[in-house]
Amino acid sequence: MARQYDYWLTVLKRTWRGGVVGSFLTPLLYVVAMGVLLGGFIEGDPDRLEGATSYLAFVVPGLVASHAMTIAVSESTYPVMGAIKWHKTFYAQLATPLAVRDLVNAFLGFVMFRVASACAVFMLVIAPFGVFATWWGPILAWLSQVLVGFAFATLVFAYSARLTSEEGFGLLFRLGVIPLTLFSGAFFPIANLGPVLEWVARLTPLWHGVSLSRMFCVGQVDWSLVLLHVVVLVSLTVVGWFLAVRNLDRRLEV
Repeated sequence: MARQYDYWLTVLKRTWRGGVVGSFLTPLLYVVAMGVLLGGFIEGDPDRLEGATSYLAFVVPGLVASHAMTIAVSESTYPVMGAIKWHKTFYAQLATPLAVRDLVNAFLGFVMFRVASACAVFMLVIAPFGVFATWWGPILAWLSQVLVGFAFATLVFAYSARLTSEEGFGLLFRLGVIPLTLFSGAFFPIANLGPVLEWVARLTPLWHGVSLSRMFCVGQVDWSLVLLHVVVLVSLTVVGWFLAVRNLDRRLEV
């Protein structure tokens, strides 16, 4: 990854302005609208809001985890296809001593930088709103959000490396990203979905990230559940990485 540092630094210098609105401004406005303004009309009952004392404290950790997923998916779809099909950056890089796994690692490292920086700014800006119960909780919550991004980035990279047309991305966003954002516990407790759909929500990767992020932020930590969440997300990350390397290797051989 270090051998591609100059390339990804150049990409960042040329594209960071376009990501400011989507990565920072829009989510913050969303938090103000949903958490502060709308949340003012919702009673903050900790028994119903998973330990959160206000709707703002409930919704913010889930929104940041969801935001990590959105950035990871966005950065691992069209940019991956572009590097394969349109500007063929991966072919140029592979003509050097770099191996396929080096390409995957460097790309994912860049995506993780985008996710980590966006989530860090998000967490810092909302700190004055009093949504964090401890000083250490936001740090662990931020790490969990980065892990969410990592899991989705590897899996989506593997998916993108197999596609020959960008039409598959529309399906991914409509049937994957949007339902996960709405029904993985970011906006309301998944218990409201009913017994069957609640367990469906528990099987989604984003729910694990949302629950992990929220527990740390509100200070209601179940360490056995934390272990489960981490094992699931790390396992998905490892599986996604191996699939990403394999799929990209097969694709670049064509």
